[in-house]
Amino acid sequence: MSADPARSATPPRPASQDLAGRLVELVAALRSKGIPAGTSETVDAAAVIEVLGMSDRHQLREGLAAALVRRGGQREVFDMAFDIYFPAGVGTPQAALDVDEDFDVDDLREQLAAALAGNDARALDQLADIAVDLLGRVGTEGTASNGFSAYLTLDRLRPQTLLVQAMQQRGQGGGGGSQGSGQSSGAPSAGSAESAFTDRIERDEIRRNIDRFRERVAGEARRRTAELRGRDTVTRHAVRSGTDRIDFLSANKQQLEELARTVQPLSRKLATRLAARRRKNNRGRIDIRRTLRRSMSTGGVPMHPAYAKPHPARPELVLLCDVSGSVAGFSSFTMHLVQALSGQFSKIRVFAFVNAMAEVTDLVKESAAQSGQADLAARIAQEARITKWHTSSDYGEAFADFRADFMTAIGPRTAVLILGDARNNNQDPNLAALHEINQRARRTFWLNPEATMRWGLGDSVAPAYAEVVEMHQCSNVDQLTRFVTRLLPV
Repeated sequence: MSADPARSATPPRPASQDLAGRLVELVAALRSKGIPAGTSETVDAAAVIEVLGMSDRHQLREGLAAALVRRGGQREVFDMAFDIYFPAGVGTPQAALDVDEDFDVDDLREQLAAALAGNDARALDQLADIAVDLLGRVGTEGTASNGFSAYLTLDRLRPQTLLVQAMQQRGQGGGGGSQGSGQSSGAPSAGSAESAFTDRIERDEIRRNIDRFRERVAGEARRRTAELRGRDTVTRHAVRSGTDRIDFLSANKQQLEELARTVQPLSRKLATRLAARRRKNNRGRIDIRRTLRRSMSTGGVPMHPAYAKPHPARPELVLLCDVSGSVAGFSSFTMHLVQALSGQFSKIRVFAFVNAMAEVTDLVKESAAQSGQADLAARIAQEARITKWHTSSDYGEAFADFRADFMTAIGPRTAVLILGDARNNNQDPNLAALHEINQRARRTFWLNPEATMRWGLGDSVAPAYAEVVEMHQCSNVDQLTRFVTRLLPV
């Protein structure tokens, strides 16, 4: 990598001072993205740098990750930040400087197809550097908007369309191959089946190479932009937060799938915490008679209180889940998580609604048995009656249905969780039905994925519902985890 000649010629700080400051900046960036790296982790990271040195960047990356990353779902965030604060080089990459002036998009696509076909990782990295420099520049040089865009680069290059061309270069474009002349055309031959299997493997490998190329383009665009706009700015806007900080309402399909993969490990952790709370709460009430008897040996001072024998009874849980629109992802994740915690409750029943209430307990169990990968919201929409004559959310109508048909699901040991954004499309909120549900249950909580500042805006009736039941903001996994471990009845 060559240095950027446009950089100012200010006297450099001592290497040790610059390195220490860079490490502190990296730790601060990780904290801003939800990775709880503190003073002790920073000291450990400094020790890692002292032991490993700076000669092997890959080794340094792994060492710092071991010191700073503590939980699952944080490694990708660390890698993005590491590439910004400890880049492989500065300025325009040498590969981009070496290309001819008449080198264009068609030439780049042709070389990229060859690299994809040849599984050439080094060539893919160099072509990503060239692509960002050639196609990704945005804004005007010298202005605050100057930078590089991975989206613009990939949109102009369209690497996803090179799959067939790369397959042809590998000699696999013919698909399953030809059958022998002596074989019946009614059934596939062993050779054609083997060729089809090989073809599928080749396609999957090329798709992985395309994904690698796209990630390299994104990383190079962040690095180049960080040099122009500053590392802190790029970290704030271009580095994603950890999995536990992903906003349920703004999560895309890929992020929702990533959240689904965290259900099982998260449920094991939460089950341990709930079990600890239950053990602590199961000491029972003080037995006055036995305590007074014991106090006779200490002059009437109750030094050793005696507790009545506890009568442990795990609570029941009822979920009322809005599965409309953008809150469907939040409701699906929470339903999967609660089902994974089913061992902590004597009974769990799940109800879903848009404007009509339907029980979906069996659907949630079946989805959980499939490791939570099924599209639960789609199945509920297809197999359960959750709408009536329209498809807009109507909490008041849904609460009325629950009061009329399902109130027997709630008893004195039942905790009710309501999941939804409380946006009622200017319909009657039916506070009386919600009040009856709250009165019948042991505890009632409302988990709202919207930020508190948006409650009451537009068609939101969250403030009115919050006067009837206890409402909590629950926008991400971190907030949901805190609710489960601190407030959920055990």
